[in-house]
Amino acid sequence: MTSLLVTGGAGFIGSAIVDAALERGWRVRVLDSLRSDVHGAAVQPDPRVEFVTGDVRDRAVVDEVLRDIDVVCHQAAKVGLGVDFSDAPDYVGSNDLGTAVLLAAMSEAKKTRLVVASSMVVYGEGNYRDATGRSARPEPRHVEDLDAGRFDPVDEQGELLLPELIEETAPLDPRNVYAITKLAQEYLATSWARSTGGRAAALRYHNVYGPGMPQNTPYAGVASLFRSALERGEAPRVFEDGGQRRDFVHVRDVASANIAALEWTEHQPASAFRAFNVGSGDVHTIGELAEQLSLHSGGLSPVITGEYRLGDVRHITASSDRLKSELGWTPSVSFEDGMREFATAPLRAAVV
Repeated sequence: MTSLLVTGGAGFIGSAIVDAALERGWRVRVLDSLRSDVHGAAVQPDPRVEFVTGDVRDRAVVDEVLRDIDVVCHQAAKVGLGVDFSDAPDYVGSNDLGTAVLLAAMSEAKKTRLVVASSMVVYGEGNYRDATGRSARPEPRHVEDLDAGRFDPVDEQGELLLPELIEETAPLDPRNVYAITKLAQEYLATSWARSTGGRAAALRYHNVYGPGMPQNTPYAGVASLFRSALERGEAPRVFEDGGQRRDFVHVRDVASANIAALEWTEHQPASAFRAFNVGSGDVHTIGELAEQLSLHSGGLSPVITGEYRLGDVRHITASSDRLKSELGWTPSVSFEDGMREFATAPLRAAVV
């Protein structure tokens, strides 16, 4: 029987991975700090798992939870764009120091199999082509353009660039603190695999949504922010013009991708590292997301605000062909079915 440690296993994605692992008959241990800015109320641990409350930055705790473990799924992290730059120390400490402590403990304990949660944010802007068909990666957007409502990237001649799906071979260009810490986690995992002979996969999640998302927190994804607004009887507030293209992937599909990656690590040569996009392959806009949630919840219609966040990118959508072809993974929840379910699905207790 496979013995799995899930860090952050009480969280939104972590708990879905725990469910998927238990369905496969695995023995599961969870390490979670139960941070108050993530968990809005007392968490009731799943009685089917061994639950340890502790911080992944605490080496003594990590040494203890690694005992008798075959494979580690590292989900513990501070997520989201954050409130402002004052969040930077917490992001770096939670994500990068936490990962370093975990990997150092795994090295000493001779644990050689790891899946780490990464993110689409490591790419910065998505992939584009110009009017001649050449591949293009735009520079960060300028404040004066955003203030004027010019949200879409353009080429040097001022012509609109055409967004495309992005592959794992694309250049990496993290553009905010959270993105930088996720890329650092990947690099730490790469270094660990190379120096210890371990095998690691980094899953670059695109926009994950589904039942059990946290509510009323600035660190959650846009789907949670819209659902939280509707839960309060308010209209979802859509930034820019709502035309931002994203890939919304259901949390159950993300969980199945983690299971596939965990099994993949068992059959790889020493020092293997591989990154995989995790997306549905179905492109929708943020405006469409808000409209669907309002429609299926019977709530107020979305409000297009024209506001923006400087660290946001305009378009980023995934090609998950590598995950499908190499790991045999296939998403199972369509956008339409997922939105219909999520619009009225229970959220986690509100963070206050």
